[in-house]
Amino acid sequence: MTRVVVVGDLMTDAVARARYPLARASDTPAIVTMHGGGSGANIASWLAVEGAEVAFIGRRGADITGRNRDMELMGYGVDARLVMDPERPTGTCVVLVTHKGERTMLSDPGANAALSPEDLPRDLFTQGGHLHLSGYTLINEGSREAGLAALEMARRSGMSVSVDCSSSAPLERTGAEPFLEWTQNVKLLFANADQAKVLTGRDDPAAAAKVLTAWFPQVVVKLSDEGALWYTNGRAEPVQVAAEAVERVVDGT
Repeated sequence: MTRVVVVGDLMTDAVARARYPLARASDTPAIVTMHGGGSGANIASWLAVEGAEVAFIGRRGADITGRNRDMELMGYGVDARLVMDPERPTGTCVVLVTHKGERTMLSDPGANAALSPEDLPRDLFTQGGHLHLSGYTLINEGSREAGLAALEMARRSGMSVSVDCSSSAPLERTGAEPFLEWTQNVKLLFANADQAKVLTGRDDPAAAAKVLTAWFPQVVVKLSDEGALWYTNGRAEPVQVAAEAVERVVDGT
């Protein structure tokens, strides 16, 4: 079985689910829960739950939440390679979910922003493995060097590589051109419809996927409750797969 190495963000999510429309500048009843989170850590957790051999590389604070996230990853079967930051706290994200299910995230990357090339264990980058890189690592200026180093180490080791765009607003602030330049040798790109539009300017997800194959041999565009589509060079049309209901929950995800 191919070992998957995930490099990315580790967060604690404070999820507030509003029961009614948000009352601006006042109170709105909500259900508030705390969970392990982070795009990279979530991917690693789900892969491990599904039986994959997976290692996660990230950075956490020297705090109780960091220790809890570390233990959770190991509990799922993830080979957690977390560097403890002596100064920065573990990253935190406040997730506001409206009564209609729309999410807005307020994120503090904390220790994630200090991930460095020295934090990348060389023994995990071996031929035959697969690297999955969270786009947050590239978008965040503090961890960008580590993300670029991971891509280069994977290339030299003969690993296959995938990248997830992560989030449309910070991707737009960073700019499509730099992101495409950093990821030009990646074989598989994951994006949702908004992120694909940021990178291509195309509103239609299928059209955006076709444009993106100029940079990536394979592209997956996530369409929320409509499923996802996959497009690769040489195909006339993308393959679209409907969403399936998932009853299993991992840390609220």
